[in-house]
Amino acid sequence: MDALLPHHDGSALHVSTQTPALGDIVTIRLRVPVAYGPLKAVRVRENPDHEPRWTDARLTGSAAGWDWWQAEIVVSNPHHGYRWLLVHESAGGHAGAGGNAGRVEWLNQSGLHSIETLDSEDFTLLATPAAPEWLAETVMYQVFPDRFARSSAADAHPTPEWAIAARWDEPVDPVLPGRSQQFYGGDLDGIREHLDHLLSLGVTMLYLTPVFPARSNHRYDASSFVDVDELLGGRDALIRLVEEAHARGLKVIGDLTTNHSGDAHEWFQAALGKPDAAEGDFYYFTNDEHTEYVGWLGTPTLPKFNWNSPELRRRFIEGDDSVVAHWLKAPYNFDGWRVDVANMTGRMGAEDLNEEVRQITRRTMEAVNPDTVLLAESTNDAASDLQGDAWHGAMTYPSFTRPVWGWLTEPGDTSHVTADGSIDPEAWFFGQPIGGIPNYSARDFAEMTVRFTANIPWRIRVGNMNPLNTHDTARFRTHAPAENMPLALALSVTLPGVPVVFAGDEFGLSGDDGEMSRTPIPWGSETDSTVAPTLELYRELIALRRSVPTLSHGGLRWLHVADDALVFVREDVDATVLVVAARSPLTVTLPPNALAATGLAANDGAAASGADVTIPSFLAGDATLASTAAGLTLSAAARTCAIWTLPGVEVSV
Repeated sequence: MDALLPHHDGSALHVSTQTPALGDIVTIRLRVPVAYGPLKAVRVRENPDHEPRWTDARLTGSAAGWDWWQAEIVVSNPHHGYRWLLVHESAGGHAGAGGNAGRVEWLNQSGLHSIETLDSEDFTLLATPAAPEWLAETVMYQVFPDRFARSSAADAHPTPEWAIAARWDEPVDPVLPGRSQQFYGGDLDGIREHLDHLLSLGVTMLYLTPVFPARSNHRYDASSFVDVDELLGGRDALIRLVEEAHARGLKVIGDLTTNHSGDAHEWFQAALGKPDAAEGDFYYFTNDEHTEYVGWLGTPTLPKFNWNSPELRRRFIEGDDSVVAHWLKAPYNFDGWRVDVANMTGRMGAEDLNEEVRQITRRTMEAVNPDTVLLAESTNDAASDLQGDAWHGAMTYPSFTRPVWGWLTEPGDTSHVTADGSIDPEAWFFGQPIGGIPNYSARDFAEMTVRFTANIPWRIRVGNMNPLNTHDTARFRTHAPAENMPLALALSVTLPGVPVVFAGDEFGLSGDDGEMSRTPIPWGSETDSTVAPTLELYRELIALRRSVPTLSHGGLRWLHVADDALVFVREDVDATVLVVAARSPLTVTLPPNALAATGLAANDGAAASGADVTIPSFLAGDATLASTAAGLTLSAAARTCAIWTLPGVEVSV
């Protein structure tokens, strides 16, 4: 990846609006280094109704060593794709044409190409309802209620018949049935009593995994979607929690399982063995007696929903009386949903109703409260579902989480106990049977980030989650040395997307797999020497994310990718945020005008040598930034992360 290549992304620097309507004229801009041409023509290739349409761009001027090209296009489809075409002068047309003479290049979301590119990787304008603006500015904190905190009221809750009681300081049991039935008794009032902790971290959203009654500690096997588990304090406790969170400026979202219910769910029990019941078509029963059925991944306690049922749609996702709407309205007032197993919802063999289900869900949310968010769990390649028709973003792992594990973990003892009590000698890696955690380079990280976002519209990408880990994964810290934590967390808060803290990350907790990561929070250890530095790291980087809006809304441009180091910028007219993450020592000189920041023009050593450039906003390790006639020279020691906040981009329009 070269620092001086033509550049365009979906941010405000390059696109005049993030929320066009059909028929709107949108201005799009391309930046080309002055020395990159000369260009005979720059054109935009759109694809309305899947038939190419061409628009000539015009050169509007130059600024800070970059030429700016501009075109206006009419938004003709709800999902309107476009790419740039660059036509170089032929060798005979200009003596300075050099190695690019006569060349034709295409620029799309996956980069610059010398051959034609895929429509699926085009830049995209979305003429569909957008997420609330606050989503891109969110820092999410995920809570697994059983393991976060116990209030004084928790002592009065009897241990349910399915549960195996555990003391708060007791280790998590890795073996079934303990994995799903070990019960620590955290409750909603316990969360409410620790909201000051969330505020001290600087997070802006509380994401609760399910709070419905169930027969497990994870509650993804709901027995009702209209009640709150009394073990968590019931409905009143949820109302208290959301009210106080809102009073403190925190958003709160819940967790729905649209793919399945629990086998104790009232709907399933009404249909089991009763073919004529109103709920009889809610599930995939496989015999006439309705005694055999499809469970999610073969799990009998999680019967899979059949979304062909109009009555299931009416009760669950469609209209003001639905489950989806119920919790968005007073007195609960959720700010949105994260939907579990969204990728499999409505998909069963030859049937694919996923698009219908997600679109109905979002229409219901729009009608009840348009200022709510809808996030999908889609843990692998989610691009085909993330095209702007419903989901505002996703919990998806290959575009950030898995590559950051591959680059910045350094596994030692990888063996761990599995659910059946046996020992697996390999480290858990997102359920993939590939022999443990792959050994990725920084180049691999950058390539995966580009590959798995190239098919996702920019507006959706900034709503995707950037977790180091979640309640469904091992903890990143299990296999990552403390010295790599600043690098990993900095990538989470500086790359496009929503940073995510899974409760306990800030305490440095570890866990070998998804269930083992659900560790009770060690309250009272905040000042311990082993915990305090990690807490401070989270507070500092979250504060930086929130204090610099460019990190929420600015574009992304890679400047240098080496085997063991990354250099990139987030940029807009207000700021340029330069990020260096180096696991091994790095020295690189960025060419003049690699940064298009105001006052950092080519060879302007005086302008680029001030203290505001050489003192980073965040520094872990040892790094310097110096201006020379050759450009800006970055030097970083091993295991260094440095973030500079520089002037914004100088634009010619």
